[in-house]
Amino acid sequence: MSRKKKIQIALTVNGRNHELCVRPNAVLLHTLRELGYTDVKNGCEIGECGACAVLMNGQAVNSCMVLTIQADGVEIVTNAGLGTTGRPHPIQEAFADAGAVQCGFCTPGMVISAKALLDRNPDPSEEEIRVGLSGNLCRCTGYGQIVSAVHLAAERLRELASRPSSSQDKERQETAPAEGISSHEVCD
Repeated sequence: MSRKKKIQIALTVNGRNHELCVRPNAVLLHTLRELGYTDVKNGCEIGECGACAVLMNGQAVNSCMVLTIQADGVEIVTNAGLGTTGRPHPIQEAFADAGAVQCGFCTPGMVISAKALLDRNPDPSEEEIRVGLSGNLCRCTGYGQIVSAVHLAAERLRELASRPSSSQDKERQETAPAEGISSHEVCD
């Protein structure tokens, strides 16, 4: 396939549908940022820092390690897709309340990893939190406030879940991100 050929795909990001033509070697991190999802941070570009973490069908992945075509038809959620400034997600709110936000560069990826962890394990131990966040680097803190934020978020989410009239996030599909390249239309 020529380097000039592009492939048509459909991305769903934070509930918004995007029809795109991308090069086969396009990286999801760059595609998301080009689409305006600047909460997905460009850190190391080698899968080491977690600043670019997004949820793909409920699993946290480093978007710098995913080809855009692997995300064709997959549900992608970024930190901005979890909540808004006026109505933050309980995890985002816990990060703010616990003082876990320093410069803020790592925060979107930390929140995404925390969400994936708490979806799997609503009552994690400190060790489980540290393991769950081990793919995310923060240069500003000693992680104490971040671990406290995840504990606080877990507590708040359990309280919300115990309320009968609580509006919960719908359970996300627990399928792995798309692997390989399926047949796609070639576009100019």
